[in-house]
Amino acid sequence: MSGSEFNNAARKKVLFLTNNENTMPLYHWISERADCHLYSEPLDLVKLRSFGPDILVSYNYKYIIPGDVIAGMKENALNLHVSYLPWNRGSSPNFWSFIENSPKGVSIHKLAEKLDKGDIVFQKELFFDESTETFASSYEVLQKEIMELFQENWEAILAGNYTPIIHSEKGSYHSNAQLEEIRGKVNFSWGDTIKSVKDRLAGIFP
Repeated sequence: MSGSEFNNAARKKVLFLTNNENTMPLYHWISERADCHLYSEPLDLVKLRSFGPDILVSYNYKYIIPGDVIAGMKENALNLHVSYLPWNRGSSPNFWSFIENSPKGVSIHKLAEKLDKGDIVFQKELFFDESTETFASSYEVLQKEIMELFQENWEAILAGNYTPIIHSEKGSYHSNAQLEEIRGKVNFSWGDTIKSVKDRLAGIFP
């Protein structure tokens, strides 16, 4: 077997689940280092077995991943979430972290049947100047940081060389309906500064 054939044989298979173009830089980065397959449809056990991945990576993926798929990956299924878990599980974590003054950051965690409740593998806390930062600009920072966190720990992820942190009972969860309720009461843009939006929401979130 030639050197190139050996390298191809040794490359890990990664199934990359996403529905958002902003994840493509990470997909391309992984593709340079592994046999990475991009998938954007609902995933079931039959489809999972057809791919035969060593590692499953979910990043801005809109579908619920079934329990038998998670079990089939034998602890090798990770999700990238732009919040400092266990705070702001669910929808729009960036928005709620500012509105409720909860910790901000990015987390990589093991997939579990309960949304964003899997053991934390890696995370990083972040801080923002609310007087100058907008929801849009802070979201871009979070996207950059979560990709860098994954890249920095790539070798450990491949080898499973990490000690997961079990979720505490603290934290928070939000649904998309909660955000829509707020937007129905207060008009704001993602390009507004965070402080200006919080000032307008003061009557709702004192």
